[in-house]
Amino acid sequence: MLVLGIESSCDETGVALYDTEHGLLAHQLHTQMAMHAEYGGVVPELASRDHIRRTIPLTEACLAEAGKTLNDLSAIAYTQGPGLGGALLVGASIANALAFGLNIPVVGVHHLEGHLLSPLLAEPKPAFPFLALLVSGGHTQIMAVHGIGQYEILGETLDDAAGEAFDKTAKLLDIPYPGGAKLSQLAEHGDPSRYTLPRPMLHSGNLDMSFSGLKTAVLTLSKQVQAEHGHIDEQSRQDICRAFQEAIVEVLLKKCLAALKQSGMQRLVVAGGVGANKQLRAALNQAAKRKNFAVFYPPLELCTDNGAMIAFAGAMRLQYAQAAAAFSVKPRWDLSSLPAASSTTPSPLTDSTT
Repeated sequence: MLVLGIESSCDETGVALYDTEHGLLAHQLHTQMAMHAEYGGVVPELASRDHIRRTIPLTEACLAEAGKTLNDLSAIAYTQGPGLGGALLVGASIANALAFGLNIPVVGVHHLEGHLLSPLLAEPKPAFPFLALLVSGGHTQIMAVHGIGQYEILGETLDDAAGEAFDKTAKLLDIPYPGGAKLSQLAEHGDPSRYTLPRPMLHSGNLDMSFSGLKTAVLTLSKQVQAEHGHIDEQSRQDICRAFQEAIVEVLLKKCLAALKQSGMQRLVVAGGVGANKQLRAALNQAAKRKNFAVFYPPLELCTDNGAMIAFAGAMRLQYAQAAAAFSVKPRWDLSSLPAASSTTPSPLTDSTT
């Protein structure tokens, strides 16, 4: 089965081809970061217009890269939600129009399910069941994943997502958009011993998290540095970034370790844009060696929004679950509402061990 995947939920246009026998054949990605940088954040109308301009050329480039044509496609998957309504409509319109013209199935994919399953595109890949840390600009959740569509949320952020906290903190420190990634780069040069910031809900007794107060702590610290020195010099900025990142990483690490102990699982999957963070990966890898569990990540280029994860999730839905074909988008869409894979069609990725 050859599936074309289209991702257009926010500010990246992604197109990919996934073959259920041969794996990922090609993927193309265009980011709108440079366009939105002028405005300090994503402008939904501009994002939608850019998706219109980019999707067809990227599809053609993807087919050319794989040496395929539209007539070779078995199905088309697109991001149905959640995301920006106008941006989602672009991908949905193109996917449904192509599928109608080619007389092939079309399946709407949940954006978070795409991220959640993206580590299955890497080698080695985890088997079900596993614990997942979904950590991105819009979501931070810890969940037990028992199979396609079988997702149990164990803990989540009560306010800002980790990626959102990175971006907002970057803005407080006058780091230009896209601030989260640049904050991480600055943190690499920071002194971890100079400043200490609070670890919200670290000892809450549950798996929930909170990051909004951490931004307030950064604001307070930056004002203190300004009062003492008249400005925030570059080294101080780097040190504050390091303190902020240290706090985020420790909270995520401790919550994951608690979830592994609570669930009894021995496999942890990390997905979403913040999953590319070097310090987070290093901390999890070190903990995995100490605690004897396995940790899995998607390839770095697939941590951001991309068409590959949508093509793969669509293929899994078409193979192992019931997928309804309908022209619609869902800007708000609860992951727990997704149907589970048919119990009579087990996934080959299932492992009886935990």
